Amino acid sequence: MATLNFGLQQSLDGYVDHMRLGRPGPDIFHYFLNRVRALAGCLYGRRTYEIMRYWDEEHPEWDADAHAFAAAWRDRPKWVVSRSHQALGPNATLIQNNLEAAVRALKAQHVGEIDVAGPTIAHSLTDLGLIDTYRLNFRPIVLGHGTPFFAGPRPPLRLVATDRIGQDMASLTYVPA
Repeated sequence: MATLNFGLQQSLDGYVDHMRLGRPGPDIFHYFLNRVRALAGCLYGRRTYEIMRYWDEEHPEWDADAHAFAAAWRDRPKWVVSRSHQALGPNATLIQNNLEAAVRALKAQHVGEIDVAGPTIAHSLTDLGLIDTYRLNFRPIVLGHGTPFFAGPRPPLRLVATDRIGQDMASLTYVPA
């Protein structure tokens, strides 16, 4: 049975914004590359999926690490939760109805970790009791506004692991309390 992990990079004040956080340094990039390589798949909300579609096509300015990340990401199955989105890229499946049943089926059909990306979809899955772990990846940046990591009240959590990633990221892993 698969587990669902909600984890994103965020600022010290708890906001997720890939544009304002900027590209991570090599150590952090390799951490995320290895995480994607190990995933059973990715579960996205519509907005986050649109951001990640960047990796669907080659870009001439990419270095070897970017090519490796794109290849790993493209290889993973992706499930996109949306009522309005229709056009998905390769290796992606649309979930439009009965989120709870669809995600329970994904967990039952797969082995390993499925990453959840997007605060809104994570909030819905938290309310349904389906998130198994929360990985809060803090970078030493204060944004002051934007999209918060938790789209609703923070659920009761228990810290189970801490990791230092490179020189400037701390990863805190929590499970529901």
